[in-house]
Amino acid sequence: MNSQTTRSRKTLVVLLAAFILPVVVAKVVLSFDLYQGGATNQGQLLKNGISYQTLTMDNPAPRHWQLVYLLPSQCEQQCQSRLYILNQSYIALGRERDRVMPIIATTENSDISALANLNVAFTTTTSSPALTKLLAKQQMLIVDPLGAMVMEYQAVEGQQQNMALGKAMIADLRKMLKLSRVG
Repeated sequence: MNSQTTRSRKTLVVLLAAFILPVVVAKVVLSFDLYQGGATNQGQLLKNGISYQTLTMDNPAPRHWQLVYLLPSQCEQQCQSRLYILNQSYIALGRERDRVMPIIATTENSDISALANLNVAFTTTTSSPALTKLLAKQQMLIVDPLGAMVMEYQAVEGQQQNMALGKAMIADLRKMLKLSRVG
């Protein structure tokens, strides 16, 4: 009977270890930030709660996904490159283009003449001070059809970096369009 009791205890210990050990290891890994979660997005996700409504602005294109860029007061080469990439990204969406609208946010100091030089018809909207502050570093945003700011892309310099930025925006936007039932 003693050997049977010892065998039963060993079986119980092995069974408990098989169920408890993975939980303990997972807790330790997560507690010490040893796990780096995988992400496929190439832009930076924005905090929840940032939307046109919180920025005291009307949604310029309800029921559409939006690529938003703030037109600076002096639209030099870097700005021209961003406008070009914004247009090319929109064109590259192909059949999904009907669900997306490029938006140029302007202030009273914006260089509107830069838009005329491109021969591209962008939708423009007047930026609120809060949106102007959010886009002060000349980054681009993806906004969902409900007006929530979803993802931002930091400003880059150079033609190759701008092209890579456009490809990243297209990849992320295509994923969102595929998964979205809105817009």
